Amino acid sequence: MFSLLVMGVFVAVTSVIGLKLFWWSFIWVCVFMFVFSLEAWFSPFGLASCWGDFLVVDNFSFSLVSLTILVSGLSVLASVRDIQKSNNSSVMFVFGVLVLTMVLIFCFSVSSLLVFYILFEFSLIPILFIILGWGYQPERLQAGKYMMLYTVSASLPLLVLIVLILGKDGSVFWGLSNSGLGYGWLITVCASLAFLVKLPIYGFHLWLPKAHVEAPVAGSMILAGVLLKLGGYGLVRFFYVLGVFSSLSITVVFCLGLFGGVIASMVCFVQNDVKALVAYSSVGHMSLVLGGVYSNTDWGWLGCLIMMVAHGLCSSGMFFLASETYKCYHTRGLYLVKGGLAVIPGIALCWFLVCAINMAAPPSLNLWGELMLGVSVLSYSVVFAFFTGAMTFLSGLYSWYIYTATQHGQCPLWVRGGVMLEEFINYLVCFVLVMPLWAVSLFLLSLS
Repeated sequence: MFSLLVMGVFVAVTSVIGLKLFWWSFIWVCVFMFVFSLEAWFSPFGLASCWGDFLVVDNFSFSLVSLTILVSGLSVLASVRDIQKSNNSSVMFVFGVLVLTMVLIFCFSVSSLLVFYILFEFSLIPILFIILGWGYQPERLQAGKYMMLYTVSASLPLLVLIVLILGKDGSVFWGLSNSGLGYGWLITVCASLAFLVKLPIYGFHLWLPKAHVEAPVAGSMILAGVLLKLGGYGLVRFFYVLGVFSSLSITVVFCLGLFGGVIASMVCFVQNDVKALVAYSSVGHMSLVLGGVYSNTDWGWLGCLIMMVAHGLCSSGMFFLASETYKCYHTRGLYLVKGGLAVIPGIALCWFLVCAINMAAPPSLNLWGELMLGVSVLSYSVVFAFFTGAMTFLSGLYSWYIYTATQHGQCPLWVRGGVMLEEFINYLVCFVLVMPLWAVSLFLLSLS
């Protein structure tokens, strides 16, 4: 509620003082709100859980709200050169990010299932507005069509389920735990389908690489850093409300998600576009989140939270670095992007740090998430040991592949005399994205 109040004050102030300070005011408001969230996390009184008639605040939702604020502010900061300096409808761009941020904060905070569904679907409108308005190529229209068709059509059974819950119990709140609706395996699939597409799992993922390739850097950062986390958040909340109906249906989705994660990790090696490779790596990581949710263990759900926060920061950093590399090479093809160590050594260092974190190298936060999710998946069935081991191995392999493919080799002729991308904003964005992954991990290590 405090975050929404600050956003409202920000809109009122900028409407009074004019639109010239609109861009940087949004960034500083996000900084202030994120610092406040850190103070709430590390205060001696702790973060109290609050389940009300409209808002719900606990460790799970508050973590994703903090992630939303941080990624939204950094996405606007990363777009300074592309949009603000070139005066490419900068006010409308920040307004779109502002609306998307407020919708996501509400979505992670409401206690009503019906309001959550409305905000869940409404979040597609601002991101579609950003992709269509500031995308790179004419194919962004097709990417927007894929995204809308996949997500909206898959979420219609969820709307029917919410109406059934409302008609049976008279209320649609997250606190309605294990209500025993008894609708069978079909309800389990309907409740999961909308979130599986948004997560996404392999087979329902075709909209994701298209959207990432055509989106601007801010769209890619918010899409990978926050919007994909709506799927995991919804799965955890609905799993808590509905419980387990059919072990067979859960096992089928479990197998589909983990097997698809291995396939998506293998597909990374045949990608030519850097952003497409990072997008497919997100499919692999989110498959582990699915396994943690369906394991129905405390470690699995905590591992889901850690993995979603770690992946949100890491994937946002990789998409930002892919955009900065594109500015220097004017292409994202892995066969042409070579010799980054000689041309952009600062960005090459950031690539090394982010790729190391993406492969869960210690002491990163990704390591904690993968360990906890691996244990929770094995507690469900030892048969899945092969899938988790294969995804962990392939994650390290394609992270090493993307670094060596872009930073080593002979630099193209048209880049050797180009301008070097050594800007303070580049290092600031990378530092803010990377440092929490190590700081939180060291904090958890000190607690253990």
